[in-house]
Amino acid sequence: MQMKTMFKIIPLFLGLLIIFQCKNRDEDVNTELALPVSVMNVKTGSIEKLINATGTVNATLVAELKSEIAGKYILQTNSLTRHSFRLGDKVKEGQLIVKIEDKEFENNLNMESKKLNLDVSKQEYQKQESLYKKGGVTLRELRNSEISYINAQNSYENANISMEKIEVRSPFTGIIVDLPYYTNNTKITAGQPLVKLMDFKKMYMEINLPEKNMQIIKPGQLTRITNYVSPDDTLIGRITEISPALSTETRTFKLKIMIDNPELKLHPGMFVKSDIIIEKKDSVIVILKKYILSRNNARKVFVVDKSTAHERVLETGLENNMNIEVVKGLVVNDKLVTKGFETLRDRSKVKVIK
Repeated sequence: MQMKTMFKIIPLFLGLLIIFQCKNRDEDVNTELALPVSVMNVKTGSIEKLINATGTVNATLVAELKSEIAGKYILQTNSLTRHSFRLGDKVKEGQLIVKIEDKEFENNLNMESKKLNLDVSKQEYQKQESLYKKGGVTLRELRNSEISYINAQNSYENANISMEKIEVRSPFTGIIVDLPYYTNNTKITAGQPLVKLMDFKKMYMEINLPEKNMQIIKPGQLTRITNYVSPDDTLIGRITEISPALSTETRTFKLKIMIDNPELKLHPGMFVKSDIIIEKKDSVIVILKKYILSRNNARKVFVVDKSTAHERVLETGLENNMNIEVVKGLVVNDKLVTKGFETLRDRSKVKVIK
């Protein structure tokens, strides 16, 4: 009797053992099929639609000063550095940089005599004016003294203008960018280049865009200026001028961008990138374009909910080189798959890893 009972129990035990092992095997298979992925919470942000272009930046104020007379070249001392002016020195408006010495030229101007004549003529005119009011002189005598005074004044002013030719002064506050070398006290001729100055706190660049952009480019639009050498130093420019004419050769039109450069991060002649901001949206869902799959003529992403990946078809809006606006298909705090999505299918089992 006991033997019969054991024969009945053994098959039952074996059956339970097989069921238990099969269950464990199914769990192992499920665990193995769970694909590793990384996720991020979907958030709102800003996005801009851009038009990219490149060009060279130039200083808005440039002056190349030349000698107007012949004479001895004398480079002046910079009062800030206490040495002769050099390349890269900052100069103030009106500061004397070079002097051309020509004693014969100065003597011919006869400045002291002209100044004395002006003073005498002025006194005579004032005297005649006072006498005329009292009836002591005629109107003709008053006008003659006035003419003498005006002539003396013009003569003195012209002499001053000529005297300015011997002094080369900065017409604005800027930086010396070119300073041809001449030995001090050697004679140079008229027309020799002496110094080139630039003020590049404000700069401009000219770029050409294809004809298709003509309707969307407007004066006043902002543009982000990036220097290829220092890509982290980004400045803001503004479109100020747009040519209405197209080049017959390139089918492009020209526009000018003004750039504030107060810290002198940009230097004249630099090649820079300009991202013109055509449109901007704030507080919208924005994701990186690299998280999107294109399947069956649709843009799709995957989100994770309870260890399962769900496929979402997107409706998109603004986009640029890196980002894209999601109008429909995602909501804030969805867990968007950012790594491992390439091999997923709808309702794939996944395991979220960091």
